[in-house]
Amino acid sequence: MGCAWDVHALCILDFQPKTLPAMTGKLLVLTDLHLTDPGQTIIGLDPAARSRAALSHAIRTHPDADALLLLGDLTHHGRPGQYSGLAALLSDIPCPVFATLGNHDDATAFGAEFPDQMTDGFACHALQNGGMRVLLLDTLDRDGSAPRHGGWLCNQRLDWLDGEMAAADGAPLLIACHHPPFATGFAGMDGIGLANPRALLDRLQAYRGPVQLLCGHVHRTISGAVEGIAFTTLKSPCHQMPMALSAKTTALSVDEPGAYGIALTGPTGAVIHSEDFAVAMAGSHDPDSA
Repeated sequence: MGCAWDVHALCILDFQPKTLPAMTGKLLVLTDLHLTDPGQTIIGLDPAARSRAALSHAIRTHPDADALLLLGDLTHHGRPGQYSGLAALLSDIPCPVFATLGNHDDATAFGAEFPDQMTDGFACHALQNGGMRVLLLDTLDRDGSAPRHGGWLCNQRLDWLDGEMAAADGAPLLIACHHPPFATGFAGMDGIGLANPRALLDRLQAYRGPVQLLCGHVHRTISGAVEGIAFTTLKSPCHQMPMALSAKTTALSVDEPGAYGIALTGPTGAVIHSEDFAVAMAGSHDPDSA
């Protein structure tokens, strides 16, 4: 006995369009601003001018952003005057700002300028956005536990993280910090990543909900997964790491376009975009390009 198949009917049955959960939250993300003293440049670039252009483009293009996240290396030398320059740069930002620290920062000088950004001596933050729990981790090494310019999570910060992850109770997590707890393939930079990566990765692996890592430090846009955990690193608004994977030095920089990140958040996770703002500002409308 033969069987008759209605292929058209099967296609309709199998491929009905499905509505995906909406990404209801939006976070702007800058990392590695490296603000210097007035008039001082890095490879001929003015970090303050670059960061100002990035923030101007981000706020103008995304007026619906819920918050701005700053992922460390806010200054180049950690000097009080450089944090005063950062305060001036952020003075007209219309959305809440949450900042954490990197290896070029100084916790004392930062805390003196931004006391509301510090809790118990650390720049760690927890917020809710788009159905996700967003945790900013301060990875600045305070006591020489890591190699110079490397990152560290002490017991106090890990205890804070444990409490916040328990409170998140399986909701999607966005963990944002300066130092990556994973290898990126850049030999020099991998030598000064998070010096105790297992302390973070083991906790994230044990979490029963989705996790997205968002880092800075490397000055390149990189995406991938480490032990099943999705990650993204973002470029600086100023100077970038050249594609010199085998170089052992960490002092290489190139004048590639600066960028900021846009994190779209929803009840199932996050989508991370990177915007080369100088290139975007130079763009033009051409219907033939569509």
